[in-house]
Amino acid sequence: MNKGLLSVDEALETLLAGARPVTEIEQVPTMEAVNRVLARAQSSAMDVPPMDNSAMDGYAVRLSDLNSSEKKLKVAQRIPAGAVGKPLEPGTAARIFTGAPVPPGADAVVMQEDCSVSGDFVVIKKSPREGEWVRRTGSDIRKGDVVLVAGKRLLPQDTGLAASIGIKTLPVCRKVRLGLFFTGDELVMPGDPLPPGRIYNSNRFTLNGLASAFGCEVRDYGIVPDKLDATREVLRRAAGENDIIVTSGGVSVGDEDHVKPAVEAEGSLLMWKIAMKPGRPLAFGKVGKAAFLGLPGNPVSSFVTFLIFVRPFLLKTQGQTETIPHAIDARADFDWPAPDARREFLRVKWNARGGLDSYSTQDSAVLTSTAWADGLLDNPAGCAIRRGDRVRFLPYSELYK
Repeated sequence: MNKGLLSVDEALETLLAGARPVTEIEQVPTMEAVNRVLARAQSSAMDVPPMDNSAMDGYAVRLSDLNSSEKKLKVAQRIPAGAVGKPLEPGTAARIFTGAPVPPGADAVVMQEDCSVSGDFVVIKKSPREGEWVRRTGSDIRKGDVVLVAGKRLLPQDTGLAASIGIKTLPVCRKVRLGLFFTGDELVMPGDPLPPGRIYNSNRFTLNGLASAFGCEVRDYGIVPDKLDATREVLRRAAGENDIIVTSGGVSVGDEDHVKPAVEAEGSLLMWKIAMKPGRPLAFGKVGKAAFLGLPGNPVSSFVTFLIFVRPFLLKTQGQTETIPHAIDARADFDWPAPDARREFLRVKWNARGGLDSYSTQDSAVLTSTAWADGLLDNPAGCAIRRGDRVRFLPYSELYK
């Protein structure tokens, strides 16, 4: 550990201990619940399927009618999906279609490929086993089963599952209100002239996109002038309207860095130097009832620290129970002979050989690396990587959920 630096895990532990889940619950239509966090577990009030039904297009039969060498049965009824057949009389078969209820008395379904039809009769060419091609009542879900647990961020398949048991609306946690603002007189918005010494405000787009991807109700307060009074004013406003405030830049101790004194004047602040690369400076505090997280202004550092720190803090505030991303054990197809003394998050990409390639430069000012990559390689401090080594990979697919 670098002297005076906080480890990533230590910072995460402190951050998560300070996260307070929202308590308000909203009832929303199941169709609109994707990407929301489920507030209460959902149990099924029914069996799924609710009746024995056919898994194939074919013929429902009685096994006792197939004991003779002559396996020819009269087709006495036709049962499409959505219809209910009559009890199956001995010596008859029912033409049945996928999803249709199996008629009382039938033991199995013979798929149509194993049958031949002659007028009103069907010849069974292959005798079925008992229950063959029959989906039994409750074979997917039993009445009373918990199908969705509380604290889960709902995916499209989750809302489909809820709909399959007749749930019209779902109780979800209120959306987290997240306020963003950006400091720096050097920042210019795309479309405006770019005078000498100025840069376009890429962080505004990156952080807005990240906050929206996690289902936040985002309030963007724009670019704040490098003045203490202006910074304090926006902080007070943001604290009154949001659960979390995230800023980019201005958390250092330079003459033009006003976020730190503004937060200290309006609330409380912890300033951390994290033993990680990129993204060493990080601020965590409170303004009114709102949590405050100050990210570095460097675009790559801002992006990485949001995913590593803001993401889990935000997920816990949303009521989500799983906050730690699942890492993948992967093969490095590159050499990294001169590691940093801090824990590194390298931008890497899957290659056609099933391994990971590293971006040509890991400079924290090169935003191109974040768009090129498929995720971050979580490399321990001082750990050199040789081609073929197994490494810990955090794909964006995990970091964005």
